[in-house]
Amino acid sequence: MGYKILVVDDERDVVETLESRLLKEGYAVATAYDGEEALAKVKADDPDIILLDLALPKLNGFEVLKRVRELYTDKWRPVIIISAQNELNSIKKGYSLEADHYLTKPCTIENILRAIETMISLIPVRKIDELSL
Repeated sequence: MGYKILVVDDERDVVETLESRLLKEGYAVATAYDGEEALAKVKADDPDIILLDLALPKLNGFEVLKRVRELYTDKWRPVIIISAQNELNSIKKGYSLEADHYLTKPCTIENILRAIETMISLIPVRKIDELSL
């Protein structure tokens, strides 16, 4: 299997659709349906990339992102927000919390795959940066 991707969304059909397509593309996939489960999966599954919705039960996506950045500093984990929250304030907040990319729903699977591929292409660069610090 290729890179491991954590898909976090409270809508089961969204998670199942993304999981199915990502598996076909050769990625390993973990899933979570709320913010607390997402944090547990980050710790347990050590994903390479996180696809994160913002409107989640228990902990919203902004809080998940904030905690991922605070708690898991051992390596760069690209976080791609995929949300229906398309207001400028939400997008700015996502980037201020160090989201790596922000896609607004509805978006195509192709756009999501392109964002994932971009993040994967940056992983070796980020590893070099981490070594030089």
